[in-house]
Amino acid sequence: MADYESMTVAELKELLKGRELALSGKKDDLIARLIESDGKDGGEDMDLDQDDTSLEESEDSDNDSWDDDDWDDDDDEEVYMVKQKPVLSEDIKKALALRAEQQKKTPVFKRTEWFRYKRLSRSGWRKPHGMDNKQRRNYKYRSSLVRIGHRKVKDARGLHPSGFREVRVMNTADLEMIDPETEAARVGKTVGGRKRELIYSRADELGIRVLNRRRDV
Repeated sequence: MADYESMTVAELKELLKGRELALSGKKDDLIARLIESDGKDGGEDMDLDQDDTSLEESEDSDNDSWDDDDWDDDDDEEVYMVKQKPVLSEDIKKALALRAEQQKKTPVFKRTEWFRYKRLSRSGWRKPHGMDNKQRRNYKYRSSLVRIGHRKVKDARGLHPSGFREVRVMNTADLEMIDPETEAARVGKTVGGRKRELIYSRADELGIRVLNRRRDV
């Protein structure tokens, strides 16, 4: 029997997907579902294990023919990166698609006098003030004003473009409160490199997607 405890949630879901089983639940639920499936299959799994061992031996023999210099660390990182997908209802999918269409028609909101001073061009939106302010008076040659009509569809409000709801994470304990099916982690910008690496490894174990993962950690 395979060692399911040492596998990540993403790997467990791949096994469940191959057996056409449900992918929902925590890691313990996924492992229990796989063990139950192993009990039902019986002898068929033994044959599969033997085939897997033969494949692994053949792969090992192929790998021996390669030199260590042929492999780059960058390639390993690209293979390692796994982007989990959220479990979305049909209504949320339609809302995300509608928000994307609305975003194409939304103008870029710029601060007053953004073209005159570089520091203003780098800053965000500010409501214009002043009796003679041309932007406040909505002159056509000035940039657009933020209005209530530019607001996006309500069901998709606050969601990441992938469909996940973002949860700020400052340590590994915060990951335990995240539902990997609907929520994703965003590591705080003040978190150091050592703690960030621990968060990444724990998130991989729980099958949680990290939205702002750094390549150099």
